[in-house]
Amino acid sequence: MFQTVIDAFAQLPEIEAIALGGSRSGVHYDETSDYDIYLYCTAPVPEETRREILEKYCSRLEISNHFWELEDNGTFLDGIDFDILYRNLDDFVAGVASVVEGCQAQNAYTTCMWHNLITSKILFDRHGRLAQAQNRFSVPYPEALRQNILNRGWQLLHSSMPAYELQIAKAAKRGDLVSINHRTAAFLETYFDMLFAINRKTHPGEKRLMSLATECCPVLPEAFEENLNALFRHMFIDPDALVKDIHRIVDELEKIL
Repeated sequence: MFQTVIDAFAQLPEIEAIALGGSRSGVHYDETSDYDIYLYCTAPVPEETRREILEKYCSRLEISNHFWELEDNGTFLDGIDFDILYRNLDDFVAGVASVVEGCQAQNAYTTCMWHNLITSKILFDRHGRLAQAQNRFSVPYPEALRQNILNRGWQLLHSSMPAYELQIAKAAKRGDLVSINHRTAAFLETYFDMLFAINRKTHPGEKRLMSLATECCPVLPEAFEENLNALFRHMFIDPDALVKDIHRIVDELEKIL
């Protein structure tokens, strides 16, 4: 079913390239992993065309969701979920270039799209432009980008007036569980952005971050997993301990910075 769908999309004149990304493009997948399929288009593919290709192979199908990128989401008849994302290759490459060549840091997930591009498996490439983009960005981690991520991240975590560390302490003092959850999630997003940058590794995304960091990052804070697990235990039941956990995580990060 998967290959039949890929072959059908490859016949459309609007499709320039097709790539498989996410965990199924590598070794970190299991029975819960879905297919992340990227269709690089020169023009919009009509909804009725996409539905005609997909619906005969799906137990569930949603066409044209716009929550993040334009995508179709569904479940194949074999039970495996899929996300099909429609992208303009030039726009996507420009976004990656702003990070890799322009060294622009973000609040979190700075190098995710770079990682997505260079680790995806190309399934179809009409003019070879997707392969050219992969080659263009298969480069060593730019030191200027690394420093920009670390400088921005440290301000967000600790050193600026609106730093997450301070916001979490205020939320804990108020007993505001929603705010604790929100700010802690933002704290962790930036924390992992910094960890991958410290190790000159592209950011793999939002899943399995503790195990992936342990596996691919030779430089990690002391008691990395223990401190994170303590934070998760205390988030909603012990505000004082949570604040101490955040301080401890920041202190250990500062040591390796």
